[in-house]
This record gives sequence, structure tokens and C-alpha cells, in this order.
Amino acid sequence: MIPAITRRSAQASHVVIKLHMTVATTLSTKNTLTRAYSKLAAEAKTQDEPSPLSKIAEGINNTLRSSVMPLRSNETLESAPFTGEATTWNQAVREAQSLVKDDAEKTEPIIDPAKLVGRDLWDLKGNIAKLLASGHPSLNTVAKHYFSADGKHVRPLLVLLIAQATSIAPKKDTLPKDISHHSKNNYRSIDTPISNGLQNILQEDVFDQHTHYTPSITHQGCTILPTQRRLAEISEMIHTASLLHDDVIDASATRRNLPSANASFGNKMAVLAGDFLLARASLALARLRNSECIELMATCLANLVEGEFMQLKNTRDQDGKAKTTFDYYIEKTYMKTGSLIAQSCKSSAVLGNCTSEVTDIAFQFGRNLGLAFQLVDDMLDFTVTAADLGKPAGADLKLGLATAPVLFAWEEFPELEPLIKRKFSNEGDVEKARLWVYQSDGLKKTLQLAEEHCHLAISAIKKLPPSDARSALIQLTEKLLTRRH
Repeated sequence: MIPAITRRSAQASHVVIKLHMTVATTLSTKNTLTRAYSKLAAEAKTQDEPSPLSKIAEGINNTLRSSVMPLRSNETLESAPFTGEATTWNQAVREAQSLVKDDAEKTEPIIDPAKLVGRDLWDLKGNIAKLLASGHPSLNTVAKHYFSADGKHVRPLLVLLIAQATSIAPKKDTLPKDISHHSKNNYRSIDTPISNGLQNILQEDVFDQHTHYTPSITHQGCTILPTQRRLAEISEMIHTASLLHDDVIDASATRRNLPSANASFGNKMAVLAGDFLLARASLALARLRNSECIELMATCLANLVEGEFMQLKNTRDQDGKAKTTFDYYIEKTYMKTGSLIAQSCKSSAVLGNCTSEVTDIAFQFGRNLGLAFQLVDDMLDFTVTAADLGKPAGADLKLGLATAPVLFAWEEFPELEPLIKRKFSNEGDVEKARLWVYQSDGLKKTLQLAEEHCHLAISAIKKLPPSDARSALIQLTEKLLTRRH
């Protein structure tokens, strides 16, 4: 896939080449004519009385000279269709302007996705802090540890953008019970217990009544419902819980350029904090009162655990026949990374009462974006520093993980196979594997595979009606390939 930005650069270069050729031709013609008429004018000046010929020569000479002078700041020229046969500077500029204008009109404006969703994303950390409040100070500290740093918030951002992009897409004919119930209660039910007598985890009026329970609408009519806003918070809570558990399993010392929770508070506290995050996320999920959404998000919770177990084994099924090693890696990648993104995107469309065709579009977009995201992440482990990555770089090989760059390198260097099977446990294995990756096309092929999944994600999301949210999702997907953290 050639990213859109590459195509635009090629088009811009073509315009510049055309302009240079036109200007060069024009200037060459001007110089020749200028010299000829200047000679005529000089000869005419030697006469006592200016002849009609001298007047004409001077007039043409002055016109040509003025045509090669730059325009003053307050002068503007209307564009003209490009012919490639301009005979004056002004005409060449007018034709060049039409080329630039045509190219600019084809180029979509760059959209700031965070600004597009606005307060729905800005309030994320504060809202999550309120959902995680407990009566145990130590638990509060550990549970909120990773929220103190500035994360990328990719998952909640995608949930909110999908909410906007699908809000103008086809809807189901009937209104589901959850939307009807929330509408009658002005969406306050997302913070109200379902079971009678169950103590509410939130104090009354802890959220802003005018913004938290009110749908937000863009100038294009794209909407984010309070339930979708809560889903964005839930997806970030689930993701952060997985980070707490992953850091314990991997014995990571840092996360987001800060000491990891397990390094700061110990493994037991970190595991319990992750469990608490999942519990509060599940409680908030239940209060959305949408059974399909609950089913989807519960599925991604199970997938996270399954993916972690697959990673611990690192190779194909025991019988050696069910999957190739690379298929196993892709499935594990979907379980650990792709599932949460895919199911969160689909759940966002479900909460918006979209048709099954639209929810499937959201799922396919999220699935392919999630796979591409992890492929790029696996590549970055070989190409950037720990400071850029926000966590230890070069950690995958040390953990015994055979990621895409290694598996692609294996195709060129069969000597990698025994190292992969023993999870790079012998002395020197990590250094050998890293060298073979650099000597192979492993990194290049990993990026190419990520590009393919980005292309699939963009193809899926383009099926939705045009909107700023759809454009933002496309641009985010394109930028994914050049990220460094």
C-alpha cells in the first residue's frame, strides 16, 4: 500500500516539475525577445526624433521587463487552465496556480482527532479516577498509578471517533431497550445500580450533570452518546489492567517512562490493582445495559488471557499441525492487542444502534488496525530507544518472544529455528537473533505486512458516510506506520 501522503508528495512533485518547465520555457522566450527589442530601442534612440518604430520597441521592451518582475504583495492573479504554452511570466504563474489549486482541492485537510472529540477525551482521566475511587488509599494509589502518566489513549480515541463516524450511518429499525431506558433517565442510569439494594460506588453529583449525561454533537451532526463515552473509559481501564498484569509477567522495570507498578509496589499489589481495574470496568460495562456490548467486551477480556497463554508457549500447537508458527503469532497478536481494539470499535457502533453491516465495518477496521499497531510495535522494539518507546527496548528477545521481524528473518536464516524453540535462552542467542534480523528483510517485511493491514482498515472505514471523524480515522491509520512510540 502506498500511503496517501506519498501519493500527495508525488503529485506535488509533478506540479513543481511542470511549473519549472513552463517558467524555463517562458523565461527563455522572454530573454530572446528582450534582447531583440532592446537592440531596436537602442538603435532608435540614436536618432534625434523618436520614430514610431522606437516607440513600439521601447513599449514592448518595458512590457517584457515588467512581466519578469515579481508581483507586489497586494497584486493577485486569477488562475488559468494549464496549457504549457505560456508566453509571459504572469500567464505562467496563472497556469501554475491552477495546478496547485487543483491539487490542494484533492487533498483532505489534516484533522486533529483529539480536538474533534474534544471534552469527551479530555475528561477521560478524571472520569476514570472517579470510577476507581475506593475506601483503601493504597489500592487507590496503585490502581491509578499508570493514569498519572500521559498515555496515548488510542483505544478510547478510536471508540469516540467510531461513535461519531457511525452516528450518521444506517440504524436498526427498532430502538433497543438500553437506549430507550437511558433516554428516559437522561442517561443517568449509566451510574445507577441495576440491582435493588446494591450500594452505588459513586457519590451523587460526582459528575458534571450538564456534560456527562448529555450527547455531544459536532457541526456535521455526528454524535457521541454518554454510553459510548463510558465505553471509551472502560476500554482504557481494561487496557491499563492488562499492562499491570503484563509488567508482572515480564518483570518490567518501567512503563511510560516511569517505574512500573510492580517495581514500585511489588507484584502482589500490581496484580490486585489490575484485578480491581477489571472489576470496576465490568461493573461500568453492566450498567450500560446492553447485552451485546457486554458480550463483546467480555470476549475481549477472555482473549487477553488466551493471548497471554499463547505468548508463554510462543510456538505452534502441540501436535504441530494445527497452525504454522506465523499463523500462531498472528492469532496471538489478535488476542493480545487486536481483540480489545476490534471489539471496542464494534461495541461503540452497537451502542449507537447501528445495523449489523455497520458494526461489522467497525470490527474489521479495529481488527486490522490492531494487528498493524502491534506489528509496528514489534518492529520498533528493534529500531528505537527505550526513551522513545516508553518502556524497555529490545525486550522481546530477552523475554523469549519470536515476533514478526524474527519470524521473517527465520525464512532467510534457518539457523534461527533452534534459537526460537529454546526461546533464546542460551548465552549469545539474543545477540545472534538480533544480528540476523538486521541482516535480513525481517523489518522491511514486517512494515509491509503492517501496511497491508492498514490498507484493509482504511478500505473498511471508507464504507461509512463521509465525515471529519471518518477522515480522522483514515489519517490516524496512515500515521500509524511512521510512529516511534
